Amino acid sequence: MTTIVILGVLVGAILGLTGAGGGIFAVPALVYGLGWGVAQASPVALMAVAIAAAIGTVEGMRRGLVRYKAAALMAISGITVTPLGLRAARILPESTLLILFAAAMVIVAYRMYRASFANANLASVADDHEPLCRIDPSTGRLHWTPITAGLLAAVGLMSGFFTGLLGVGGGFVLVPALKRISDITMQGIIATSLMVIALVAGGAVFVAWGHGVSIPGDVAIPFVAATALGMIAGRILITKIPAYLLQRTFALLMTLVALSFILKALQL
Repeated sequence: MTTIVILGVLVGAILGLTGAGGGIFAVPALVYGLGWGVAQASPVALMAVAIAAAIGTVEGMRRGLVRYKAAALMAISGITVTPLGLRAARILPESTLLILFAAAMVIVAYRMYRASFANANLASVADDHEPLCRIDPSTGRLHWTPITAGLLAAVGLMSGFFTGLLGVGGGFVLVPALKRISDITMQGIIATSLMVIALVAGGAVFVAWGHGVSIPGDVAIPFVAATALGMIAGRILITKIPAYLLQRTFALLMTLVALSFILKALQL
């Protein structure tokens, strides 16, 4: 029980400190902490990530950062394909899942390391491309067009599939995709992504239950509760630690975990 609580607090703290992509540590924590496989760990990880993301969403709502319509569209799209990801996770060999998870961690680590050079100021960074999903200056809201709706739905589909496949919440897809296709501020992207993660990850858990996936309550309940507490602690600590230091530290940690997953896969 102590191990489960410690793992949950650590995962929640990382999520609170690093934003939407930090939930990717939930599965490795259960794989190494309890000796589970990726497919077995994913539903419990999703429960923890969903609750922690919901806490972050409430904070974003209070600050007026969440783009509700965009989040709802992406979540609905994501939930429709989550069962496909869950099914693929049950069919694919454990070694393949480990390799895929390692690849996801390397992507997140790379983006986190790059972001550290902007000192994580949570502001929109100028880019050389014209975003297709734009904020209407007169209303402060997204200007909805068929292209906007289609792109956001596509992002939701990708996020939903990887949520079911790897149990990571999809933040590593949502944040860079929204940054690429929109001019929403980084604060708004993170807050909106957390809402999508909360909805899609929560939906994935119910889908898994509906398909007969066993989720052990003696592990899930303390792990989820500890993750929620860790998330709150992380949001408090984030103001006391330099953002670039956090990002580079966790980028290095993610890379090391990814390498260990690859080695583990090669041994199977």
